[in-house]
Amino acid sequence: MGNKPVKQEREEILVKVIPPLDQAYVRWLARDLERIHGFTPRKPCAVRPPDHYIEYMRLNGWLDVSLDDPDLAHLFK
Repeated sequence: MGNKPVKQEREEILVKVIPPLDQAYVRWLARDLERIHGFTPRKPCAVRPPDHYIEYMRLNGWLDVSLDDPDLAHLFK
């Protein structure tokens, strides 16, 4: 009835081997990813949310800007 010997744990080493990559493809992929993730529209269109969203935001105190302000009117055209 004594103590049972503890099983030895096997150590696993994972090696990831990839084939050599074409440098032209890597440069193209890096440039493409930079273009996609670095994209910002030049003149984004302003969008006015629906009135029930505005009312809900006012009731919860999330809207601290007056959307009827004449100084901000050009943003909502």
